[in-house]
Amino acid sequence: MDSLTTLLNQYALRAGVFYAGNICGIHGFPDDASRGHLHLVRTGTAQLIGIDASPIVVDEPTVLFLPRPGPHRLVIDQDTGSDMVCGTVQFGMGGWNPITSTLPSAVMVPLRSMPSIEGLLRSMFDEAFEQRFGRQAVLDRYCEIIMVKLLRHCLEHGLAQGGSMAGLAHPRLSKVLHQVHEHPAKDWTLEAMAECAGMSRARFALLFRQVTGDTPADYVGSWRITTAQRLLRSGRGIKHVVDAVGYTSASAFTRAFTRKVGLSPAAWLKGPHPQPLTTHTEMPGETNETQRQLANGLNS
Repeated sequence: MDSLTTLLNQYALRAGVFYAGNICGIHGFPDDASRGHLHLVRTGTAQLIGIDASPIVVDEPTVLFLPRPGPHRLVIDQDTGSDMVCGTVQFGMGGWNPITSTLPSAVMVPLRSMPSIEGLLRSMFDEAFEQRFGRQAVLDRYCEIIMVKLLRHCLEHGLAQGGSMAGLAHPRLSKVLHQVHEHPAKDWTLEAMAECAGMSRARFALLFRQVTGDTPADYVGSWRITTAQRLLRSGRGIKHVVDAVGYTSASAFTRAFTRKVGLSPAAWLKGPHPQPLTTHTEMPGETNETQRQLANGLNS
């Protein structure tokens, strides 16, 4: 299994399309701490205001991904409009995750740089204008496929600034992270990780910190705890989880879990579960403000 797939298995990707079609004018989006926003511009020109100090201008077919969106607006020509697909993207339980935490505030990739997406986007628009059974499910799956292709592009072009994504893009560190991700229970000493990278301990430790922002030990510890969270959510018993992530006892695991999460495993499990993505595609022309807010989408 490749490294990106392993990462996505850990932090499950869920995406929901809430609008596909032609829009114009000014559209506001609320703050969203748990989900990213994806805007696929097929035709027309759009300005994104509120993410960076200066407006971001999109003047060609583009994939625009906001990993950590605060309040922002899209400004689109009132006369010509823009054909767009808009969706929300969530990894794992929402909120912080190592996939998007180190990406730029706005990832903007012209479709000419990702030619395989052009066909997907064309199919998405064909599906959007056909009222057929399973339409929403098909649009959501397309959105997820496009996100995986976008993350692949980010890895291949070194767009991440630290964390797992930057480590996976590094030729030496990627081999180590892949093994850590696949085998979290292994005794990952500094020596073992450096040997996997084909480096001395000192050079490896320095490089790892420079690229990912973490020490090797901190990274392994964080990966073990997030693996444990996924297993606990799936209903695995504590003994199975302890063995799967490489702790010698339940008490040692509980101490490590509490240090990382701030709660014991039992208390954490009693916390709120992630909310499902809300999908909605009837924004233009609607008058029901409550529906717009629930959709976390376009507010005309």
